[in-house]
Amino acid sequence: MADTSSIVGGGPKKVLYTLQTIGRMGVGKAAKALGAKNTCKACAYGMGGQNGGMTNELGEFPSVCNKSVQAQSTDIQPPIPHPIFEHSIADLAELSGREMEHLGRLGTPLFRRAGASRFTPIDWDTALEHAAHRLAETDPRRSFFYSSGRSSNEAGFLFQLLARAYGTNNVNNCSYYCHQATSEGLATTIGKGTATVELEDLTGADLIFVIGANPSSNHPRFIHMLKNCRERGGQVIVINPAKEPGLVKFAVPKSPSSMLKGGSEIASDYLQPRIGSDIALFKGLAKAVLEQGRADMDFIAAHGAGFEAFRADLDALAWDEITARCGLSREEIGRVAAAYGRSENAVFAWGMGMTHHVHGTANVEAIANLALLRGMVGKRFAGLLPLRGHSNVQGIGTIGVKPVLARDVLTKMEEVFGVTFPPEKGLDTMACLTQAEAGQVDAAVIMGGNLWAATPDTAFSTRAMAAIGFKLFLTTTLNQGHVHGLGDGEVMILPVTARDEEWEPTTQESMFNFVRLSDGGISRIDSVRPESWILGQLGKRMLPHSPIDFEAFSGHARIRDAIAAIVPGMEDLADIDVAKREFHIRNRVLHVPEFGTPDGRAHFVVTPVPVVEPGRLMLASVRSEGQFNSIIYEEEDSYRGKAGRRSIFLSAEDMRARGLVEGQRVVVTSDAGIMEGIATLFDLPPGSALAYYPEANVLVGTAVDPRSKTPAFKSVPVQVEAA
Repeated sequence: MADTSSIVGGGPKKVLYTLQTIGRMGVGKAAKALGAKNTCKACAYGMGGQNGGMTNELGEFPSVCNKSVQAQSTDIQPPIPHPIFEHSIADLAELSGREMEHLGRLGTPLFRRAGASRFTPIDWDTALEHAAHRLAETDPRRSFFYSSGRSSNEAGFLFQLLARAYGTNNVNNCSYYCHQATSEGLATTIGKGTATVELEDLTGADLIFVIGANPSSNHPRFIHMLKNCRERGGQVIVINPAKEPGLVKFAVPKSPSSMLKGGSEIASDYLQPRIGSDIALFKGLAKAVLEQGRADMDFIAAHGAGFEAFRADLDALAWDEITARCGLSREEIGRVAAAYGRSENAVFAWGMGMTHHVHGTANVEAIANLALLRGMVGKRFAGLLPLRGHSNVQGIGTIGVKPVLARDVLTKMEEVFGVTFPPEKGLDTMACLTQAEAGQVDAAVIMGGNLWAATPDTAFSTRAMAAIGFKLFLTTTLNQGHVHGLGDGEVMILPVTARDEEWEPTTQESMFNFVRLSDGGISRIDSVRPESWILGQLGKRMLPHSPIDFEAFSGHARIRDAIAAIVPGMEDLADIDVAKREFHIRNRVLHVPEFGTPDGRAHFVVTPVPVVEPGRLMLASVRSEGQFNSIIYEEEDSYRGKAGRRSIFLSAEDMRARGLVEGQRVVVTSDAGIMEGIATLFDLPPGSALAYYPEANVLVGTAVDPRSKTPAFKSVPVQVEAA
């Protein structure tokens, strides 16, 4: 059952869960890990660094959440016992994601020979020599390099430098599967690709929109800011098809009053549009703001561009079409528009519910339009806040782990290192895998993450990964991506240090453009190596005649000097390990209306309302409370009535129309595949359905937003019927 009417996010159960997890870790080890001067390993909201492990940039303590503890619990595990590797890969492939995660830390290099059925532990010299040899004999144009957001800025910069010196621009990070649409949509509207606010701005906002996101599960410390906004008389307006209990009421563990009263009210208003209809809703809100006379015409005149075309498009859009598309009444839309019209300082926060569509970039543009309409970009306590996932996914993009670099950055890099990089435009993540499926990729270097599970259409993902002749993984733990989609080729898996185990200090960037310094230095497993050390050793062996001394350059201080000299806005990185002074990247936070567009103005963009496919439900894949990205910590979702991983969430109306009852087995069919699951009642608008990621990837096709190349994980047309 998924009766969520009495569920409150957070609260004593989460506190007890955290205590139990710490108990399994050992109190001493947990205290050392959580208290050290290292950046949080979970979401990009950010904490830790030089202020201490449980302190954020505002000095708030304790700034810690369940996700932080879960991430630490994984890293503190002992090494996987060697007898495990006597089992076949087929045996390991039968394990669930959670079971794989709890095998322990990877403590030895592993090698799977071509066609072999098992992994063989090998020594470091053998592993590095063989990996370098296999890469050196591969045409670089038939390779790709992929990094997750868990790596450091230092390792990420060296990673992309090695790839380009090797001869490929097929360099990607996981943002192409999450917030690349944000970067594209903000570039066209405000000329920047990241948040315009810093953490302190949330303390003065009187209205915070939470759009297409569930921070109660994915960014729990953001809930504290939402609670504070409500308590000082502000409003929190949630726009989400699913009525998430943790966004309605949340007992914030660090707030005694919130805990004692059984939870704080979070959402002051909650709109539930049909999945995929957000642009219609945003245009309705903008239309209502204009009709109510609350647009900031002075701001628009002084700093805007394209407004007349934007207004003409809204004038031509009838209210009946808006309400028919999004499923909300004109009165509901008008009520929220009026609240926005009264606000002085509004922050717009959004998650992947906005970016995971074939029109994801347009979704972000529509949000930016709405913010610009009232001059809510370019001043303190107001602006745009993409809620990014992994702790350094934004930093990995900043320092160049992407297929196309700005010309000035690429030229500067070539000058600094005395090399010429390949001229070809690199391929995005989906394009790399499409090439692989076609037999056009011979080698892949994958640093962190679980690319197999992160890729839509599991059958496609398996075929594509299996077709790569040599796969080199760098990882702290084994996951399903190391035992699925292996094909007949060679596989090498190298064990790396966790962030707090790094031999030298590293840096990370939060979603607020704040760069932290992590000390590293904790010793747990002698046989693991830092990513930068591994990359330096590979570069030394792969490119012995390169002007870049990769072995020497793998030192983090030298890498930071290079980043500071090459990447605009990162100049303060050069002496961060000496000064211990953490910083906001220059020219990112917008407290004055100075935009990065060619004409220096903020641009309104006309966003067409997407065509809806009639007759089918629209399904979105979602994460559970006991999950981080593709990592599954708990099999049941405590915030959705202990729903299991195979739950198919449906509205009461859609269940009645199909003759389904709670707990009944159902079959879900899409153009990409079929999934069996359990019908689970949830508060959703008719026509919308939810299922858990990555299990629901079997239903998600490989179509992407043509502008950001982001797959449509959250708008999948499906049929649901009794099994």
